Amino acid sequence: MSATGPDRPAPLLPPTERPRVILEHPDFYVVHKPALWLTHPVRARVEVPDLLTFMQRATGEASLAPPHRLDRETSGAQLLTRDREAAQRFFTLFKTHLVGKTYLALVHGTPDWERRTLDGPLGDLGLGGANRIAMRQAVVPDGKPAVTDFRVVDRRAGHALIEAYPRSGRLHQIRAHLSHLGLPMVGDKIYGRDPDVFLEFMETGQTPELTARLGLARQALHAARVAFPWAGTQVVAEVPLAPDLQAYWDALPGTP
Repeated sequence: MSATGPDRPAPLLPPTERPRVILEHPDFYVVHKPALWLTHPVRARVEVPDLLTFMQRATGEASLAPPHRLDRETSGAQLLTRDREAAQRFFTLFKTHLVGKTYLALVHGTPDWERRTLDGPLGDLGLGGANRIAMRQAVVPDGKPAVTDFRVVDRRAGHALIEAYPRSGRLHQIRAHLSHLGLPMVGDKIYGRDPDVFLEFMETGQTPELTARLGLARQALHAARVAFPWAGTQVVAEVPLAPDLQAYWDALPGTP
């Protein structure tokens, strides 16, 4: 048994930020979910803070609910509905693809294009060969339709800051599509440059050595903007790039 067996869960790096409200509306909140927070509580071997519980306690509103979910390591704009009617309306908006979400990602590599649309069906890569992670997705012929629009925001020292607009909502879509384009995300344990990092993380947790190899303690993905129609108007909420991602970018030399 490993040193982090059932009675000794792998340590997780504690979050350094707390959620904050970006936009308050009578029907919903747009909240900045910091990296390393879950969207909602889940059963796990280790205790991880979650945005929903935090906001329910902070507002006293037990009816808050997330109509979508950001991964634990992803920071940025998270919606919370304030009542059942709003939750149903958002269900319809998401089902009819009327909620637009724009992400920012820091990647290794400097693409020679400014804009790119990848129409690449995604599905399980399958265990075997170099892949030892069951959940890893890849562009495969029989995958589910997946389309992402990309735009290069800036290039710097072998890295790029890329804006991603997913037109579909497949598992790990942005990360898998960037990997397919040869632009692995900084800090990504599954789709990054080292295919074995995730397995090591499951054994040891987020050690300083692992963070040093990855460059960041989490994947460099940030939900920067959310837009949708509501009560006859277009709602737009933006969340500035998370501090840890901004610090990583600012520390790079200014010349590509």
